[in-house]
Amino acid sequence: MNYFLAKTDPDTYSIDDLEREKKTVWDGVHNPVALRNLAGMKPGDRLIIYETGDRKSAVGNASVVSVKVTDPKNPQMELAAGKDLPKPITLAEIKANKIFATSPLVRMGRLSVVPLTAEQYKFIVGS
Repeated sequence: MNYFLAKTDPDTYSIDDLEREKKTVWDGVHNPVALRNLAGMKPGDRLIIYETGDRKSAVGNASVVSVKVTDPKNPQMELAAGKDLPKPITLAEIKANKIFATSPLVRMGRLSVVPLTAEQYKFIVGS
């Protein structure tokens, strides 16, 4: 199993939208590195949902249902809602933790889909 973090603008699509819909197709990613990360996902992989904007926090989790890469410039990942995190984890908290020192989440701030290590994922979900 692999772990990723996917960013979303809550004004466009929030964790509340995902929880209400139960499943969604995650697409619209344009950065080549983020596209490779998205295309590399497999069913069962776990995601952290991170809301940008005013929140700048990891707010929930989800799991990958399927990934379609018929067009490498627009892979589509279907994900299923998980649950809210016990408490949102802010970007400041993430940056303050040494396990994220080399993470693309910190080094490449505008990247919308980033891989996480198991340790990073566990830190964010609180287990």
